[in-house]
Amino acid sequence: MTMMPHSLDSATYDQLALDLTQRHWLRAQTLRSLRWMAIGGQLITIIVTHFVLGYNVPLIPCILAILCSVWFNIVTAMTMPPNARLSEPIALLWLIYDMLQLALLLALTGGLSNPFSLLFIAPATVAAAALTGSSARFVVGFAILLILILEVIHLPLSHPERGILELPETYRLGVGCALLTGVGFIAIYVRRVADEAFGMSQALSATQLALAREQRLSALGTMAAAAAHELGTPLATIALTAREVERSLPKGTDEAEDLALIREQTARCRDILAQMSRLRKQDMEHIRTAPLLSILEEAAGPHEHTGKRIEYFVDGEIVDDNNIPSPEVERRPEIIHALRNLIQNAVDFADSVVWIEIIDQIERLTVRIQDDGPGFSNDVLNRLGDPFLTTRRGKRAREGGYEGMGLGLFIAKTLLERRGATITFSNQRNTDTNLPGALIEISWTPESLELADEPLNLEATVSRLGNFGW
Repeated sequence: MTMMPHSLDSATYDQLALDLTQRHWLRAQTLRSLRWMAIGGQLITIIVTHFVLGYNVPLIPCILAILCSVWFNIVTAMTMPPNARLSEPIALLWLIYDMLQLALLLALTGGLSNPFSLLFIAPATVAAAALTGSSARFVVGFAILLILILEVIHLPLSHPERGILELPETYRLGVGCALLTGVGFIAIYVRRVADEAFGMSQALSATQLALAREQRLSALGTMAAAAAHELGTPLATIALTAREVERSLPKGTDEAEDLALIREQTARCRDILAQMSRLRKQDMEHIRTAPLLSILEEAAGPHEHTGKRIEYFVDGEIVDDNNIPSPEVERRPEIIHALRNLIQNAVDFADSVVWIEIIDQIERLTVRIQDDGPGFSNDVLNRLGDPFLTTRRGKRAREGGYEGMGLGLFIAKTLLERRGATITFSNQRNTDTNLPGALIEISWTPESLELADEPLNLEATVSRLGNFGW
C-alpha cells in the first residue's frame, strides 16, 4: 500500500467532495452573448457571400435559421433574470441547439466546404470547460456526428459564372478529418486544463481552511489569557462583597454558609484563571521561537497513542530525554500543521515504527520523516504533492475508516514551501542502515530560514500560488 496524503477532517473533506461533484454552472447571459456574436457573424457572412461575392445562397432558409436564434435569445432574455445560471440539462440543450443551427446553415451553404465549419469547435470547447464529463462527451460526440452527416448531406454553393463550388474529394475528406481531430483534441485539452484548475481551486480552498483553523487554535491561548485578566477584577469584587456581607450575618445561619460557599468558589475561579495566565506566560516565552525537536513532538502529539512507536533522532543520536539540544526555529501554526500532516501519513502506513530525525548542518537544516511501511509506489512517486492524489480509498474502505481525498500532502507541501522549505520524496534512507519505507525530507537553507521568519498572509499565499500557474 502506498503512503499517501491524509485528510484534515472528515467533515471538511466531505464538503469538498460535495463541491467537486458540482461544476460551475454556465450563466445564461454568457451563452446569450456568444449567440449574439454568432448571429452577427452569420448574418454578415450570408450577405457578403450572396451580394458581394455573387454566390447563390438560399437566403430565405438561411435568414429563417438566423431568426430562430434571434427569437431564442429574445425569449430567454425576457423569461430569465440577467444573473440566471443554467442547470446541467438546460445548458446541454442550449449547446445542442447551437450545434443544430450551425449544422443547418452549413448544410445550406456548402457543408464542410464552407470554412466556417470550424465553428463546431466552439460548443465542444464550452461543454468541455463548463459541463460534467458525461455531458461534455455527449456534446463532443454530437458535434462529430453532425460533421459526418455534413460530409454526405449538404447543398453545394454555386456561382452564375464559375458554376458549382466543389472541392476535390481528397481535400474535402482532409477537412472532415481535421475537424474531427480538432474537435476531439481541443475538447480533451480544455477539459484537462479545466479539471486541473477546478481541482486546484478546491485544494487551495482546503489549504486556506486548514491554515485558518490552525491559526484560530493558536489564538485560543491568547483569548484565555485575556479572559483571565479581564475576569480577575470582577471576581475579586464578588469575593470582597461576599466577605463583607458574611461578617454582618450571624454565624451558622444558612445565608452565611451560602456566602462562604460563594467566596470559596470565587477563589477557585481566580486560581484557575491564574493558572491559565501562568501557562500562557510560559507559552509566550517560546511562542515565537522553539526548539525544532519540541515543534516536532508537538506535531506528533495527536498520533503517539495509535499503536505505532515514534522515535526521534538529533544528528544521529536517539532522543531518550528532553536534554538533547536542537536548533531554534520560528514556531508557526502553518509549519506545525504541515508537519502534523506528514507525520500522520507516516503513522498511517507504518508497520510498527516511525523515525523522525533532525540533521543540523551549517549549510542546511533537515528534517527526515520515515516509516517502516512499504513506501511510495513508483507510479505516484513523481506526482506526490498534487491535489486529490490518493490511494487511501482502497485501504480505508477495507479498514472501515475515512477515505480522504488526497489533500493532506498538498497542503503540507504548500505551507512548507511558502516557508522556504524544500521537500523531496523517496523510498530509501540515505544511511548505512538503508531502512525500508517511505522517506520525506524537509530542508531549509540559511536564506530560506529568513523567509520562514516572515509573516504569512492567507490571501497572498493563495494569490501567489495562482500566479505560479496553479
